[in-house]
Amino acid sequence: MTKKLHRESLIVAVILLILLGACIYLDSILPSYHIVIKVIKKAAVYSLVAVSMNLLNGFTGLFSLGQAGFMLLGAYAYAVLCIPVAKRAGVYQQFEGGLIQFSLPETFANLFGEGAGTVVGILIALLIGGLIAALMAYLIGLPVLRLKSDYLAIATLGFAEILRAFFQWNALGPITNGSNLLKGYPDFGHAWAYLILIAIFIGIILLMVNSTYGRAFKAIRDDEVAAEAMGINLAHHKRLAFVISSFFAGVGGGMLAMYMGAVQALSFKSTMTYEILLIVVIGGIGSITGSVITSFLYIASVEWLLRGLDSGEFLGIQAPGLFKNGFRMAIVSVIIMLVVLFFRKGIMGDRELTDLLRRKPRKEGK
Repeated sequence: MTKKLHRESLIVAVILLILLGACIYLDSILPSYHIVIKVIKKAAVYSLVAVSMNLLNGFTGLFSLGQAGFMLLGAYAYAVLCIPVAKRAGVYQQFEGGLIQFSLPETFANLFGEGAGTVVGILIALLIGGLIAALMAYLIGLPVLRLKSDYLAIATLGFAEILRAFFQWNALGPITNGSNLLKGYPDFGHAWAYLILIAIFIGIILLMVNSTYGRAFKAIRDDEVAAEAMGINLAHHKRLAFVISSFFAGVGGGMLAMYMGAVQALSFKSTMTYEILLIVVIGGIGSITGSVITSFLYIASVEWLLRGLDSGEFLGIQAPGLFKNGFRMAIVSVIIMLVVLFFRKGIMGDRELTDLLRRKPRKEGK
């Protein structure tokens, strides 16, 4: 058994290294604004948020639709903490330079040097964004986690929409800049940096899913009565799953802010949550690998491969009479319908990549 696990882990590690090497190569020959680099960055961010949602919806059985709200918290926390001091007056023009007059990357750059200090400041800002999202999840989880199924989904969706409106309130302008953009903050720049960071966070989630807590989450998903009979504290573990999921959604929001280059509350609409949910369902509820693979397939299709359908061209074929604005999403919808029809449990079901690598035992007599 140990040899099999070692072999599977080795194969997965080799696959990841090959993908990372390919990303580093593409990063070296393509400019940062190239569509392929943009797809890699956005898909990496979406994969983390999708896995965080799968942790809640797939492994714990809690139907939450508040992911966009937690991403908003992480994005704003990152932007506010990372805008250089010299740029704050220009960004917060209507609010006298804003309330916060420091920048974490600059602070740590003074301590550890510009290169290492900036990276440390960025990482700490991302983690703070995740912690703020986790704290908010804990507070709203106290009342809303008493709800079940669709009622929980409606409550969390309402929370996300309220949060989006709240962050545009001018009374919070000295911090959030009201309905105006937050911009000018630093980012990693390289797509491979996104992949490495996302791989670390998803690896942490994977370790937790396979831990005692992960088994408790799955027991709650399968049968709450039986789980409680086994001594599992339902309220504690539901709240824990909600907080952890929100933490990683907040981190993902901070990384999405890096990708976008500017943050505005209007960007974090409920459609963003629906996209994440779509990725989870198509990839397979309860499959981390499925969420990651589908994130890259979905973003590559919507943002790159099928984008020409909106401008009258696809695969070199010029057909402006047929390919019009909105046709791209119509094709995406048809593809989604076909996937749901033929893969009712999603592309991966509840399996992981390691499950596909395992050799099926031979039947006796053959």
